[in-house]
Amino acid sequence: MRKNARYAALAAAGLLALSSLTACANDAASTASTGSGSTGDGKGEKVKIMVGGLDKVIYLPAMLTQRLGYFDAEGLDVQLLTEPAGVQAETALVSGQVQGAVGFYDHTLDLQTKGKHVESVVQFSRAPGEVEVVAEKAAGDVTSPKDFKGKKLGITGLGSSTDFLTKYLAVKNGVSVSDFTPVAVGAGPTFISALQKGSIDAGMTTDPTVAQVLDKKAGKILLDMRTPQGSQEALGGPYPSSSLYMQTDWVNSHKSTVQKLVNAFVKTLTWMSTHSASQIADKMPADYSQGDKALYAQAIKSTLPMFTKDGVMPADGPETVEKVLKAFNPNIKNAKVDLAQTYTTEFAKKATG
Repeated sequence: MRKNARYAALAAAGLLALSSLTACANDAASTASTGSGSTGDGKGEKVKIMVGGLDKVIYLPAMLTQRLGYFDAEGLDVQLLTEPAGVQAETALVSGQVQGAVGFYDHTLDLQTKGKHVESVVQFSRAPGEVEVVAEKAAGDVTSPKDFKGKKLGITGLGSSTDFLTKYLAVKNGVSVSDFTPVAVGAGPTFISALQKGSIDAGMTTDPTVAQVLDKKAGKILLDMRTPQGSQEALGGPYPSSSLYMQTDWVNSHKSTVQKLVNAFVKTLTWMSTHSASQIADKMPADYSQGDKALYAQAIKSTLPMFTKDGVMPADGPETVEKVLKAFNPNIKNAKVDLAQTYTTEFAKKATG
């Protein structure tokens, strides 16, 4: 009990810190908005969207939509902001700093239990896109989630979707959430450094970090959830993850704007389904490849199977997410979640005609 209480206190402190961090970082984050869709000239309807890592392949549709000019085509002036973890994007949305957040759908369930009404308006994916990698030095000791006990496990941040999924994999395999130590290490260079230095034994991340870990021989893949098949094996069903979610009150009072946003994103998802990973990579900002275009294209190729083609919530997806969260999250386990209020297909179905 002491461990659980201490962890709860640490988690609460972490979330408060993240809230402060989001507020402080907002101005700096805005400089990440580049491309044809954010002119800053006052033309079009202005919308701010916080992304839980603009350079993460799982959130690629956000920047790609801007680069393809689809926001402009819908008469929107979209400003894309970035934070390193989805939980920080959630904080920015709930605090009213932005109108939308690109992050994991599972946050909508978690927020509902806290009295916040948020819904996914377009669903980018049907699988988590996450990969559990184990450090080369620990590969002999961690061969499955059953070996998580006593280990330090990397996540992007406390309360993030990597935190949620790590806890689920542990509990599903007989390891209590108090039996391992979650370590917030972000993604990219900080994640890779933590693996190499032994700050974590294993961790959950996405591409392009996965491709970089393998290229540097810093770790090996333990569980791959970048495909619907991988999601089925690890989680028991489709796990809708990356999405655009917004506060329900704002959606209901700005339906025309939301429809334009969803139209733009669905065009992008359709475009992605008919173009190669290399063609997609060519459209993205040059610095996203970090000097290795071929490795970046490979990262996109590995993650492409997770994306939907139409932006519509996959059947049975919300139920899988609820099952996963109920396994370890006492707030959700003891609450009645109205799944119908956590997403809408109204806009995506109109967008696909």
